Amino acid sequence: MKVTRRKKRTARVGIFGVGFHKYWPQFDGLLDELTHKLDVFVECIKTHDVEVASFGIVDDAASAYALLPKLKAADLDLVFCDMLTYATSASFAAIIRGLDIPVVLVALQPLKALDYSQASTYMQLCNDDFCSVPEFTSVAIRMGKKPPPVILGTLDDDPTAEAEIAEWCDIAMVLHDLKRARIGHFGHPIEHMLDMQTDQTALTASFGCHIVQTESDELLKSQSTVTEEEIEVKKVEILNLFDTPDPKSDPITEKLTEEDLQVAARAAVALDKFVDSHDLEGLAYYYEGLEGSPMRQLVTNLIVGNSLLTAAGFPMCGESDLKTCVAMLIMDRLDIGGSFAEFHPIDFKEGFVLVGHDGPHHINIAEGKPLLRSLSKYHGKPGSGASLEFKIKEGPITMLSIGVTAGGKFKFILAEGQSVHGPIPPTGNTNTRGFFEPDVRTFLKRWVAEGPTHHFALGVGHHARTIEKIAEILDVESVIVTPTRPH
Repeated sequence: MKVTRRKKRTARVGIFGVGFHKYWPQFDGLLDELTHKLDVFVECIKTHDVEVASFGIVDDAASAYALLPKLKAADLDLVFCDMLTYATSASFAAIIRGLDIPVVLVALQPLKALDYSQASTYMQLCNDDFCSVPEFTSVAIRMGKKPPPVILGTLDDDPTAEAEIAEWCDIAMVLHDLKRARIGHFGHPIEHMLDMQTDQTALTASFGCHIVQTESDELLKSQSTVTEEEIEVKKVEILNLFDTPDPKSDPITEKLTEEDLQVAARAAVALDKFVDSHDLEGLAYYYEGLEGSPMRQLVTNLIVGNSLLTAAGFPMCGESDLKTCVAMLIMDRLDIGGSFAEFHPIDFKEGFVLVGHDGPHHINIAEGKPLLRSLSKYHGKPGSGASLEFKIKEGPITMLSIGVTAGGKFKFILAEGQSVHGPIPPTGNTNTRGFFEPDVRTFLKRWVAEGPTHHFALGVGHHARTIEKIAEILDVESVIVTPTRPH
């Protein structure tokens, strides 16, 4: 079973084609053929679950200037410029100068190669997709912009181009939610965790998201409205998603108790109501409450509800870590998970490091069915109750930590590794056996030298290069500390 998303991933993508107006009277049928070619590309983009607005063909400076305000008014997250044939850069200059969203050049010719025995100028023009790409990138630079990325290949039967299109649609989904997200916050970082301190204005400046300040008392008020019927429904959901095994070697664990299940279910329902009441897309928090108070029981028993929400595309971040909440949101919108994690003990015998945390976690990327255990104490924190144990799916993994430089700027620290088969500690916490190149000692030294926080988001697959592109769009420094696949 998987937790269903609270809301569907989406983005607003604009598409326009470019051509050269002087060709139309010279070659009968060319404009119609290129229009059809644009339509094929538009239909391709629609298959990626994004909202698509097609703006037709720009073929001179005047039509470029006329299109710019329409693109701006459409509130787009990304624009594809379809290089249908040769076009002068005047068809592009005003657009690239005036937009502050990513523009991707798409040069996908219909033929894998010309039929040279039957070749004609008309055939060449139908496949001249790359011809003006150098002119466009050059003019972008002269307009004070970065050279736009290029998707290069064929219109059909090109897995490489198809993968790049999918990647850019995923990036658009990240940008769509990142700049609109309402991320809730209550409480404070754990005392003495200085790396957790975050300038909330800087988050809005860099990413666009708004931090909604809430109160823990509001969560307690939400709990007062929870009914026994709602608790029972949530308990069924929990027991369907999790196994509840007998304890093993850790003396602070025991089989999930009915009392802990009840408390966790009630807290989860309260949390659902709380985030709905504030119209949030994420939440970072840490609060302890007075010993023996209803508040303490509530805020120390959010792990199960946190994890259900995180798996539903709503990143929940403990220890008041707003930066990692943003990192988890980025990974989730790429549809690669995004679990809350930090480093645990190193295995010097086999050469890996355990990566995990005591909650919350993205249970949709668990290897097998996740477990719930009752803990008599939470290490380093007050309280006791139900806690979550699993490891990330075996295979490739990606890590993203958002650090802060001495100048106060955000920095993406990225790594790719492998989650491998093998036992993890039965402690009621998540742990993944993370192997990283070139070896665990070198990797960890390189990682900490880049200034990460001690938390990071952990996702499945190798996606460091994609997240690096997002950082570049956001004008955020980034570094990948492990070797990456060819790109």
